[in-house]
Formats: sequence, C-alpha cells, structure tokens
Amino acid sequence: MEKETKQSKFKRICVFCGSSQGKKSSYTDAALELGRELVSRNIDLVYGGGSIGLMGLVSRAVYNGGRHVIGVIPKTLMPRELTGETVGEVKAVANMHQRKAEMARHSDAFIALPGGYGTLEELLEVIAWAQLGIHDKPVGLLNVDGYYNSLLSFIDKAVEEGFISPSARHIIVSSPSAKDLVKKMEEYFPRHERVASKLNWETEQLGHSPKYDISR
Repeated sequence: MEKETKQSKFKRICVFCGSSQGKKSSYTDAALELGRELVSRNIDLVYGGGSIGLMGLVSRAVYNGGRHVIGVIPKTLMPRELTGETVGEVKAVANMHQRKAEMARHSDAFIALPGGYGTLEELLEVIAWAQLGIHDKPVGLLNVDGYYNSLLSFIDKAVEEGFISPSARHIIVSSPSAKDLVKKMEEYFPRHERVASKLNWETEQLGHSPKYDISR
C-alpha cells in the first residue's frame, strides 16, 4: 500500500541551514525529518546549493523522496560548498545578493534549520522583507532542542523595548517539530502593518531587475 501524501498550499519551500552538521545528532535528525515532511506534502525544495552539512542532508532527503530540488549558489562558492554528490538542479548566480533574491523568487515560504552566520543573515533578511511589505510569505523556525530560544528571547526583548511592533513579532512561526511547523505555516496570515505596499515594492524591488522579483 502506497504511503498517503498530503497536499500543501506551498509548491516550494526555501530552507536555510548550516553547511555543517552541528554537534548534536538531533540537528541531523531534524534535517532528515524536514526533508521527509516536505516529500509527504508534495513540496519541492529551494536551498543554498551545498551538498555538505545539514544542507546536504535535507536536499538528499527531498531528492530521494522524488521531489524537485533547486540549489542556488554564487559561482565563487561552488568549489568549496559543492563537494560530494550534488543532487537536483543547480542555479549559479553572480553574488550573495542575487542568491537570496533568486531563492526567494522561487519559494512560497521559508524555514530555518539550525545554522551559523549565513543562516541567521538569510533568516533575518526575509523577516525584514516581510515587515517592509516586500512579500507576505510565511517564515518558520525549526527550533530543534531550543537552538533558537536565545534569538526568540532577543526578538521578544526588542518588542518590549519598542524596536519591533507586537504585530510584527507574529511574522516568525516556530516549532520544534517539522510536521507541526509546516502546519502552522499553512495557517499563517500576516498581522503586521506593512511599511509600504507590495505593489510599490514590485515596481521598485530595491534596485533588483524584474528577474529577481521576490514578492508573490
């Protein structure tokens, strides 16, 4: 009997994560769990193009499950990050700015697994884009073993001190479970007041060409 699949409102989800596996087995388990959850919901993967660390684990899990994988990577990083067996479609771009815009353009939502500076930078940028009104796509944190507790505490402190509005706090959806996180993201709707209308951003797009339009 074939395993039942659940249809999702998302066609593709962009996953930000580390090019290292981290020290805990729970991080690798979470990457594999997320990959399987995307497959079970017929969701394709967009990610940063590496084949090592958590990036490699989630990409192989999705690819081996029969879903399409798009890896977006700057040409300069290809020799260092693309080691081992590369799966799916690789899109080479000129720089980091194009990488993020291209990843966002292909995605209906974003999920961050544990990672380092690069993961955090990508995550915070798509949160800021949501606050500005550039997109209205859900942003999820897979908070494995409380990895992102300190970040969430910082954001709560910023709300308390008046730097982030309480409604903008709801941009971030978090859960320790991949299944629960995707479910919450399916139910997400924006509560915050956008700084500018999405239509204005679609015509401006921060100087990007229409090729890199990241809004819906």
